[in-house]
Amino acid sequence: MDWKTQESDNFAQSIISMMFALIFLSARGPSDTLAQDVSSTAVLTPLDDDLVGNPQEPDNRGSWSGRFDFLMSLLGYSVGLGNVWRFPYLCYSNGGGAFLFPFILMLILLGFPLMFMELAFGQFAALGPAAIFDRICPLFYGIGYGMTAVTLMVALYYTVIIGWAFLYLFRSFTSELPWERCHKEWATEKCYSHRDAQECTSINGSVYYKNTCYNATEVLELNITDLAHNKSARSPPAQDFFEVEILKISNGIDEIGAVRWQIALCLLLAWTLTFLALSKGVKSVGKVVYFTALFPYVVLTILFFRGITLDGAKEGIAFYLTPNFSQLFIAKTWVDAAVQIFFALSPAWGGLITLSSYNKFHNNCFKDALIVGVGNVATSIFAGFVIFGIVGYLAKELDMPVDQVVDQGPGLAFIVFPDVVTRLPVSPLWSILFFVMLITLGMGSEFALLETVMTAVQDTFPHLREKKTWVVLTVCITGFLGGLVICTEGGMYILQLMDTYAASWSVFLMAIIECVILAWIYGADNFIQDIEMMIGHRNIHWHRFFKLFWKFLTPATLLFLLFFNWIQYSRMKYAGKQYPLWADMIGWFMAFIPIIAILSMSVFKFIRTPAEKSFVSKLRVLMKATPKWGPAHKVPRCEDEENSGKIVTNPGFTISSQNPFETKM
Repeated sequence: MDWKTQESDNFAQSIISMMFALIFLSARGPSDTLAQDVSSTAVLTPLDDDLVGNPQEPDNRGSWSGRFDFLMSLLGYSVGLGNVWRFPYLCYSNGGGAFLFPFILMLILLGFPLMFMELAFGQFAALGPAAIFDRICPLFYGIGYGMTAVTLMVALYYTVIIGWAFLYLFRSFTSELPWERCHKEWATEKCYSHRDAQECTSINGSVYYKNTCYNATEVLELNITDLAHNKSARSPPAQDFFEVEILKISNGIDEIGAVRWQIALCLLLAWTLTFLALSKGVKSVGKVVYFTALFPYVVLTILFFRGITLDGAKEGIAFYLTPNFSQLFIAKTWVDAAVQIFFALSPAWGGLITLSSYNKFHNNCFKDALIVGVGNVATSIFAGFVIFGIVGYLAKELDMPVDQVVDQGPGLAFIVFPDVVTRLPVSPLWSILFFVMLITLGMGSEFALLETVMTAVQDTFPHLREKKTWVVLTVCITGFLGGLVICTEGGMYILQLMDTYAASWSVFLMAIIECVILAWIYGADNFIQDIEMMIGHRNIHWHRFFKLFWKFLTPATLLFLLFFNWIQYSRMKYAGKQYPLWADMIGWFMAFIPIIAILSMSVFKFIRTPAEKSFVSKLRVLMKATPKWGPAHKVPRCEDEENSGKIVTNPGFTISSQNPFETKM
C-alpha cells in the first residue's frame, strides 16, 4: 500500500501559512497514515499482532486512563494564574491590540515547536526528564535534573499563592466582605472606602477623609475639602487588607518577621489537597483535572457577561484592543511577547515531558500540542476581555485612567479584583466565584509541577514506584516546610525574588540545549522518524517546517531572549524598595542551580567513562544515544541464537541483531 502523501502544488510561502497547513494535516488520524512497509526506522503499527516477540510496556509507571485525561491535565498545566494577571498587564503596557501580533508570532516561533517537541519526546520514551536525557545524550543528562530543580522552586512559591486564594475564599463567606470598609485593625490613613464615602456624603455638607466622616462645620473649620478630593492620597481597602491584614508585610526582605499562621494553615490545606490528588498516580490526577481545567472557563464566562454590562466596560475593552503600532518598533515588546508565550506553555520546565510520558504510544501528541497551544492563547485573550471590562468600570468609578488601575501580579488578583467585587451586587458571591477560579487555575498547574518532581524521583529510583504514596507524602511535606518562609511577614519579598530568578534565563538556556540535543546531536531527521513511529507518516512540508524551527529559528529566538535578559539586568525592586546586594546574590544562585546541575553531572559522567578512551572518543560516546534509547511502548524483543546476525522478519516489521534505535552518527 502506498503511504506517500501527495505534495501540495502551492506550498505556502509564509510562516503563518505553514501553521495553517499543519492544522489541516493534523486532521488525518494515525490509523490512516501509519507506515506499514518495512523501513530502516522500524516503523511500528498500532496492531500488536504485527509485532515479532513480546511487546513491552513501561514497568509500573502507570498511564492515563484516557486521552482526555491527558489533554485536561495538559490544559490545566499550561493555563494558569499568568493568563489572568500577567497577560493583560503586558498587553496594555506594550501597545494594546498591537501586542497580539508579536504574541501570536512568538507562539509559532517558540511555543508550538517546543511544546510539540517535548510532548513527542516524553511520549516516545515514556520517561520523565530526569531519566530520558541519560538515554539520548548521556553527556547532558543533567538537564533533566535542572528542569526538575526549576519546577520544584516554582512549586514552592506557587502553592503559597494558592494558599492566599484559599484564605480569601474563606473570608468571603460573610454577608459583607471584610475589605469593603476601612477597619481600624488594619486600615492605614490612605484607606478610602467607597461605601463609607457614599454614606458620609449623603449627609449634606459632610466629607469623608482619612477613614472619618466630617460634618459641614468640621469641614469648614479644618479646611479639608481639597485634601479629601486628592485621589493620589487614596488606597482601596482591599490594598490595606492584603498588605496589612493578610501579609502584615514588613519593610524589606531583611525583616523576615514571624510566620502568619492563617497563611500557613491555608498552605497546609493546599499541600494536603495536592497529596490527595497525586497519591494514587496519574489516574487519579486525570479525574481531578476535569474540574480544575474546565471550571475556570465557567467562571470567566460568567464574569465576562457580568463585566460587559457594567458602566465603563466599553472604555476598558477599547483600551485593551486599541493598537499602538509604535510599540512594535521597540525590542522589549517582542521580548515580553516571547517570555509570556514561553512561560504560558512551560517548555524546558520538565512538565510537558512528564505528562506526555504517561501517554499511550500512538497518541496523537501533534494534535494535543495544537489544541493546547491555541487554547492557551485564546484563554489569555479572552481573560483580557474579562479583566479590562471590569477594570474599565473601576476606572470610571474612581475617575482614574485605566492604565493606573491595572497592576501586575498579585496586585491584580488580590487588590484590584477584590476591590471591584465590592462594587457589584451580592459581592460575596462574586468574590467566592473569583477565588474558586484562582484556586482551580493554580491547582491545575500545581499538580503537573509536583508530578514532574515525583516522576523524576521514581525514574531515578525505580524501586520507589511501588511506594508512590510515600514519595508523594515526602515531597508534599518538604514543599510545605520550604514554603513556610514565604508565609512570614517578609514572605512577599522572597516570593518576588523567587518568581524573578527561579525560572529566568536558565530556562532559556536549557531550551536551547534541548534543541541542540534533539535537532543536531541526535538529528532532526531521526527524531522526526521516531515521531512518525507514533503518529504516522507526514509529508515533506511537515518535515521541513519542524526541521527549520528546531534547528534554526527557535534556538536563534531563544538566544536573543537570553542575551537581552542579561543586557537589561538591574537590581530588583518591590514596592519602591531596592533589594540588598546579598538578596540579589541569592537570586542569581537560584538561577544558576540548573546550570550547576548540568555542568557538574556532565563532568561526573565524563570522569566515569573508561579511562582508556581518548578525550574525543569519550565525547563521541557520551553524545551518542545509548542502546536503551528507543520506544518504551511496543518494543519487540526476539532472540534467534541459531541464526545470530540474521534478519528476522514478519509482515510490517523488520529487525536485525543490530540495535535499530541506535543514533545515526
